[in-house]
Amino acid sequence: MWFGILGETWARHDDGTEVPLGGPARRALLALLLIGPGGVVPAEQLAEEIEPAGAVSAHALQSQVSRLRTALGPAAPIERVGAGYRIAVPQEAVDAARFEALAAEGRAALTAGDPARAAAELRRALELWRGPALAGLADRSESARAAAARLEEARLAALEDRIEAELLLGEHRSAVPELRELTDRHPLRERPAGLLMRALSAQGRQAEALVAFERTRRHLAEELGADPSAELISLHAELLDTAPAPRPAAPPAQLTSFVGREEEAAETAALLRESRLVTLTGPGGVGKTRLAAEVAAGTAPAGVCFVELAALHDGGPSAPPARDVRPGRAARSVLAALGLRENGLQMGEGPPRTALDRLIAALTDRPLLLVLDNCEHVVEEAAALTARLLAACPRLRVLATSREPLGVIGEHVLQVRPLDEAAAVRLFTDRARAVRRGPAGEPALLRRICDALDGLPLAIELAAARLRTLEPQDLAGRLDDLLGLTGRGSRTPDERHRTMRAVVAWSWDLLTDAEQRAARRFTVFAGGAGHEGAREVCGTDADTLESLADKSLLETAGTGRLRMLETIRAYGTERLEEAGEGEATRRGHARHLLELHRRAAPHLLRAGQLRWLPRLAAEHDNLLAALRWAVGAHERRTALELLAAASTSLWIRGAAAAAAPYALALLTADDAPPGRLAGEDLGEEYAACVLLAASTTAGRPLWQRHRTAALEALAAAWPGDRPGRYPVVPFLWMMRTAGETDRQDTRHVRDAFALLSSQHDCPDPWARAAARYVSGYATLGEGDADGAERAFDAAADGFCGLGDRWGTALALDALAGLAATAGADRERAIELTDRALALTGELGAVEDSADLLVNRGDHQLPQDPVAAREDYSRAAALARGSGSPAALAAALRGLGDIALLEGRPQEAERLYADALDRIDPHWVKSLGNRLRCLGGLGRTAEARGDRAAARAHYDGVAAAVAALGPSAPEVLRLLGLPQELVTAAGAR
Repeated sequence: MWFGILGETWARHDDGTEVPLGGPARRALLALLLIGPGGVVPAEQLAEEIEPAGAVSAHALQSQVSRLRTALGPAAPIERVGAGYRIAVPQEAVDAARFEALAAEGRAALTAGDPARAAAELRRALELWRGPALAGLADRSESARAAAARLEEARLAALEDRIEAELLLGEHRSAVPELRELTDRHPLRERPAGLLMRALSAQGRQAEALVAFERTRRHLAEELGADPSAELISLHAELLDTAPAPRPAAPPAQLTSFVGREEEAAETAALLRESRLVTLTGPGGVGKTRLAAEVAAGTAPAGVCFVELAALHDGGPSAPPARDVRPGRAARSVLAALGLRENGLQMGEGPPRTALDRLIAALTDRPLLLVLDNCEHVVEEAAALTARLLAACPRLRVLATSREPLGVIGEHVLQVRPLDEAAAVRLFTDRARAVRRGPAGEPALLRRICDALDGLPLAIELAAARLRTLEPQDLAGRLDDLLGLTGRGSRTPDERHRTMRAVVAWSWDLLTDAEQRAARRFTVFAGGAGHEGAREVCGTDADTLESLADKSLLETAGTGRLRMLETIRAYGTERLEEAGEGEATRRGHARHLLELHRRAAPHLLRAGQLRWLPRLAAEHDNLLAALRWAVGAHERRTALELLAAASTSLWIRGAAAAAAPYALALLTADDAPPGRLAGEDLGEEYAACVLLAASTTAGRPLWQRHRTAALEALAAAWPGDRPGRYPVVPFLWMMRTAGETDRQDTRHVRDAFALLSSQHDCPDPWARAAARYVSGYATLGEGDADGAERAFDAAADGFCGLGDRWGTALALDALAGLAATAGADRERAIELTDRALALTGELGAVEDSADLLVNRGDHQLPQDPVAAREDYSRAAALARGSGSPAALAAALRGLGDIALLEGRPQEAERLYADALDRIDPHWVKSLGNRLRCLGGLGRTAEARGDRAAARAHYDGVAAAVAALGPSAPEVLRLLGLPQELVTAAGAR
């Protein structure tokens, strides 16, 4: 028998005929018993609730129970249990229980990334509803009213789940009318509003999405006195922000067809829906990377980031022998693949943080499939990174490829096996067509060839490439001789590895001397190579490189760069050492990287920076490999020159921390005394090395130890009447020193400022602009706002005239802060900030863009709180995405200011406290936001009548101001803090 309470109450026999229940009292009695099938309902409750007119007597209740028993029959017995009754039917017999079970299955499928199954299950669940739950009873029965409210909430959640699944399937247009009706009926529910925004945005209707958000925000403010949730604010910024955002690295473009792995691809995708970590294992050449790329390319709707870890292992004998299992290098590789920076454009924007910290902050709430390729080279490090990320980022999934499992709890290992015979023949035929016309050979002969090659895709591709010069029968015969085939049974992984190695060796031996020389030398490129670099380092020509690509020893990536598969690269590295060319080739590789960065230097601070920055970014892995060799081989001069030459690019690209380990190694080698590395006219290089080392937490003690000697060397290189080699280094030195937390000893700040001040008449125009920029702050500190404006204007003109977006953005931001001080000219401040935002957007400096958005929000807050809220919300979204707690704290502080302004002190208090938790109290640049948060918390405490808490917060403000000393009023004014704080500071 089947029962329904999702609408009017009913009962049906198994054949579908309806059970006559009689009057409303009996229907009410059945409905109350069915709310919890099998549960006991007190007789007193039943007596009070079954009759609309009021409670019935015990005798009348027994009479109604008896009549209902007769109507239902033995299929649904109603039993007396103690002082109550229950109906003995299974839960699945009641439509409400079936609905909840189907809705749970749909939600689970949605969470697992299977929107098609989710939509189907949720539709089945929602089709069970025929009207309001417990219709006709909920308006008079307290228990029915509570059950109906619970069921209605579950129905709304299931409806939202179903719509979300349909949006993930691309059904945006059909969802909009239903979502509009849903948001009209439930204006305070944020999830339908978010879904409507997604649906509209997917159709390019950004303005309507903005209206939907603003409507929900207004309802929440007017009826609840609350702001939208952080999730809705983040979604709003994500969908409506038109500024360019960093994009994760896509799976490598495949230039050939995908053959024979369809079932394994489906199995891997299914495993990823059930498990958050899947590792594809197998020998080299079996096709792990290609399978992972295919699975990743088909992953929807979550984003994908493909990270190649092979570059972390250069295979050379000069690499430092110690094994570092901390996830630092791998974390930096993931950051780079995600398009995220390790630091902002400004020095001193916050204390040094590890790449792992930034990764966790950026991925905490982000759905992503992270593909870690070639983990076997750094398996402990990859395992440590994976374990930390999966623990901290609940929406993250990881697909790894490795010759061995990672050994992380929860890992699902999928052994990638060689191709079966049919798939192997298809692959061989497909690749053979690329090198010869006509049939590849008789089917039996092709099966024999593929069997000899153990079905290994790379071996098949290498062998097929030989058909350019061999007939299929000759190829088969040579393989028989090469592999010693006498009869083959099941092959072990070790035997397949020997097969792969033998085929690579055979392909290698068939190369000409010139081709072998070029191929073995190419192995020093950790991150692939452009054609020009490959020709220079390998001592070869374009024809030889093209021939290696034709023979599958090299690949041409979608960007036009050449790369070598790791299996071939490992073999080639051995040949490089056998030839005695390892050290010379690595030295040539390092020299090539050095000359490339020196050639780029004049352009990086001028109009050509947008052309040169991507080119240097493509060589990032090669730069690190060259540094690794130079440090390991004790080539200190080369290492110092490389670090200095690359420093400008590294700082602008936000990748300085990647080079910090090599700078640290140089500064700690043989316990070198400060200044010793500055010998032989390497003063600037030494200072650049100290500066790079200080970009990480581990380098802070070395900064304290070396900064005096390094600054002396830097001053000698930049005397003022002639330029040094690296104008960025003195500038960054000043900014780094100004960010020091020790305000008692100002000697280092004065010395750094003196160095920059001496460059006002320097022949280098960028150094002159930097000197004017720094002097603007000094002039402002002396109370001369007009002089500061002239200095910042001159700096902006100088940077802009050179075409440098970095320096121009810094100077424009300074001018904007000056214009907005005490509300002097907020319109100009907004216009200047807009210009700076355009420049940071071009440079991809997301963290700096978030800071600028907060600044613009502060400029707009007094006159246009709605626009300010939009800026703070966008800043919060960018800060979360870039993993910047300092920028996020500033954005939350701004949203707290909005809430306080609009009379929502509880919301403001929550935002201020959240912001304060993310601020380092010892970092100078955080002072403004810290004081604002403390002041805001004082005001919110006053609003709730807690004078003791308010006093404690105000005392915190006073202590921070007192620590600034006599310069407190000017510093506070520069920070744009409220006038009452400035006045109070002046009175202290």
